[in-house]
Amino acid sequence: MPLRVISGTAGGLLLKSPKRHALRPTQDRIRGVIFSSLAEKIPGARVLDLYAGTGSFGIEALSRGAESATFVEQDREAVQCIRDNLAHCHLQGDVRQGDVTTFLTSPPSDGTPYDLIFADPPYLKQRGTLDHDPLLANLIGWISPSGHFVWEHYAQQQLEDAGNWEIVRQKSYGETGLTFLRLLHKKGKITF
Repeated sequence: MPLRVISGTAGGLLLKSPKRHALRPTQDRIRGVIFSSLAEKIPGARVLDLYAGTGSFGIEALSRGAESATFVEQDREAVQCIRDNLAHCHLQGDVRQGDVTTFLTSPPSDGTPYDLIFADPPYLKQRGTLDHDPLLANLIGWISPSGHFVWEHYAQQQLEDAGNWEIVRQKSYGETGLTFLRLLHKKGKITF
């Protein structure tokens, strides 16, 4: 099924996917749920799309009025698809080819954290916990104090102890699980 931009300035435009790469793009219906719940947070937001694949999360955010989007993807063919999709949608973004874990080892280059972070990493379809996933620790310096982190994962994997994060919502759509998180704060500081 073709992937499309759901709403905004690029609404209805189709996005291309890499031909040889085994991506698991997020269905339009699930992206629609995510963006409906974040609607008031998108205009003017700085967005980070990790494991970007086709770039659908960042492109959807830009189409709906996000100020900027950075895309991080390791696969070269997928990176070219993101660039092509941005051009096709008449949008601009910062596309980085590289490993997400390596990318997150240093703070944002301009020192400004992101308002929305989307992550759809590759995952095995097996039950388990997400409690010790490195993303939870690695993203702390990357998100603004009022920012949101939306994590797509296998539905049978749950986050029970989020550490420095508040679990705003967890929802499953078939085999796809979504977890919405915000940083915990105590008197304006992250709790450790």
